[in-house]
Amino acid sequence: MKILMDAGPWLPVPPVGYGGLENVVATLTTELRRRGHVVVLATVGDSRLPADGRVAAFPTGQFPQLAAPYPEVTGIAHAHVHAVVEAIRRHQADGVPFDLVHTHLEVVGPAVLAALGAAAPPVLHTLHWDLRRNADFYARFDGGGRVFFAGVSDSQVARGPEVLRRQTLGAVPLAVPIPERPPVPREERTDAVLVLSRLCETKGTDVALRACRAAGVPLVLAGPVGGQPDRASLEAALADPASPVAGYPDVRWFREHVEPLLDGDRARWIGSVSGAEKAELLRRSRAVLFPIRWPEPGGTAVCEALAAGTPVVAHAQGCLPSLVDHGVTGFLAGDEEAFVAALRRLDEIDPAACAATAARRFAPAVMADGYEVLYAEVLLRAGAVPGVPRFPQPLAPVAAVERGPFTPRMSSPMG
Repeated sequence: MKILMDAGPWLPVPPVGYGGLENVVATLTTELRRRGHVVVLATVGDSRLPADGRVAAFPTGQFPQLAAPYPEVTGIAHAHVHAVVEAIRRHQADGVPFDLVHTHLEVVGPAVLAALGAAAPPVLHTLHWDLRRNADFYARFDGGGRVFFAGVSDSQVARGPEVLRRQTLGAVPLAVPIPERPPVPREERTDAVLVLSRLCETKGTDVALRACRAAGVPLVLAGPVGGQPDRASLEAALADPASPVAGYPDVRWFREHVEPLLDGDRARWIGSVSGAEKAELLRRSRAVLFPIRWPEPGGTAVCEALAAGTPVVAHAQGCLPSLVDHGVTGFLAGDEEAFVAALRRLDEIDPAACAATAARRFAPAVMADGYEVLYAEVLLRAGAVPGVPRFPQPLAPVAAVERGPFTPRMSSPMG
């Protein structure tokens, strides 16, 4: 199958440091090409992932612009998808059209590709977000029997509007590369726990700081603030009178709620990490924390932590209860007090159990199996005979099976 994989214009693939969506695209693209699919990647110019072709409207990732006011950002996604459309037309003109477009670009991707109608290949759009964020769009969007959706968790899809659910073919859990090395034993790890995410209110960074202080556990924060990768970049932007960074909501929140709790010793911000540094940080930390304040849809970083054999402590929101086996691979907390209590029980979790669970549930082959099933269903439905409902009936969620091979439950093409 020839696939145009659209990662959007925000970060390179794979990302340098932060970038859950781009990590997913890198993992899936690599596994699909290993299976013999031809995958052309729509991304930004500095992406390094091997692919069978590349489409880019921008030389570098546009993620730092996302925190700017809407009028300054709205054209970026449209410029990117314009390049995607041009690539579709070019390949068609050359007689080697794409069989399918798999877009990960929120709203603009499915909207523009649906507007092309039969002039574009069938489309699968993966939903990576809390579906309340653009609820008006998802409640009204009609893919015309050519644009379909995949969720990243059952809980995410269940929160979507009915119109979206009727066009969603299943939920494919996220995956991460599984390390070849065995996990580091508990006794060889540092005393510190880790937060690996954007530092912002929805991720609960302040909760992690207070809980760790109460439990007497050192904390390392690794991630960007308002699109700035580290303290030096943030301070340089704040010192520039022409920079809009000081007005970004995440930056204002960080300066008020996080910065006063940092001491450079027991509570440190080290900025974004990537590559070998990120892998070693995950392997050596006592736990990775997810004190989220929102219904997390996918949880890539949770999968990364468990794959490294590192326990997870998380608020029981969104997809987290489906990823963390309470008392086996980590702990789920209902509030800040319970979070503190969980931090005091970290030595009860076996790193080997975390790694084994991740290898069984979150391996790239599991995710690719799920998407191959959905790709076939998209092609079947897009070429359906007259009389098929414009909005197909929902399929049972596509999910990893705890034991044995991937065996999704599918409804008939007729719904």
